[in-house]
Amino acid sequence: MDTTDQFEIFLVATPGLEAPLLDEAIAAGFPAQITDGGISFPGTWVDVWRANLELRGATRVLARIGAFRAMHLAQLDKRARKFPWLSVLPPQPVLRVETTCRQSRIYHAGAASQRIERALTEVIGARLDPRAELVVKARIEDDLCTFSLDTTGESLHKRGHKEAVGKAPMRETMAAMFLRECGFQGDEPVLDPMCGSGSFVIEAAEIALDLQPGRSRGFAFESLATFDAQAFQALKRTGPARAAPARFYGSDRDTGAVNMSRKNAERAGVSRIADFRNCTISDLTRPEGPSGLVIVNPPYGARIGNKKPLMALHHSLGQVLRERFSGWRVGLVTSEPGLARATGLPFQPPGPYVAHGGLKVRLFQTGRLP
Repeated sequence: MDTTDQFEIFLVATPGLEAPLLDEAIAAGFPAQITDGGISFPGTWVDVWRANLELRGATRVLARIGAFRAMHLAQLDKRARKFPWLSVLPPQPVLRVETTCRQSRIYHAGAASQRIERALTEVIGARLDPRAELVVKARIEDDLCTFSLDTTGESLHKRGHKEAVGKAPMRETMAAMFLRECGFQGDEPVLDPMCGSGSFVIEAAEIALDLQPGRSRGFAFESLATFDAQAFQALKRTGPARAAPARFYGSDRDTGAVNMSRKNAERAGVSRIADFRNCTISDLTRPEGPSGLVIVNPPYGARIGNKKPLMALHHSLGQVLRERFSGWRVGLVTSEPGLARATGLPFQPPGPYVAHGGLKVRLFQTGRLP
């Protein structure tokens, strides 16, 4: 394979956030559609590099590199040995194999993995490592074995510049998609009154500056035979693509969280437009200037424990927002509809359930507050 060959590219989505990821992929120029577990589109290796580098909502990017029929393990072994591995993999790669089987005569995923691993080690000298960043994924469904390469490595929510995180952090990929679902496009202020390690504020600032989310990290595809370092470098931008028309605000009653957010914003290169301060909900004030979006991921139910103080906290949050943030929209992420109701805010019907830290959360949104 070379950089002009087309194949299927699959974007792994956080369950429940497929729709905003599809919207983002289409906006980025990819001919994408929703499929089982994520988003897919035809593309080239350049598209793989660009998807990893530029998309904020994908968890990882898989390259579907080929498929064949296999009715039994001996046939899988034989065809895996004939597969053109060296058209995409370097000689003697360090990798691991992950296999899933569904509705196929080959039903034992462990045995299937062993056959594929043996083919890779004996044919191209691969070395197996359970911690390897390079992953060959085999999906055997209806007797069709499809090979994919995980081109990402570490999950894409790890942007490469955020070192400090708090308890129950909002992943950057999720924060970006919730911002998109709230209609945020980078041209209005955003405020998070319980900012934790700053995910919402930093993502909003990066979107406003049109910074590439993958600019500070490496990717698994850089070790592939198809990688062209010069062509990839031409896709990368070291700084903002535009000036930010707004400022972004985070506050938290926890001084440690505020310090974390400031350091993370500085590493991300957005500290000049992201303001963080130590502040309780009762002391929250509306920033000067135009109205915008308040987005918050407060503590909730199973994540924290005792819900009685949480009801009071949400009531106070809603009261402050109603009294001081006329004209602003609100987005609130929670696993507990009762906590959303406790704010007294005029929420629209909530969004779909989204997997987050073992819980199912939803985004509750308002229109502009009166």
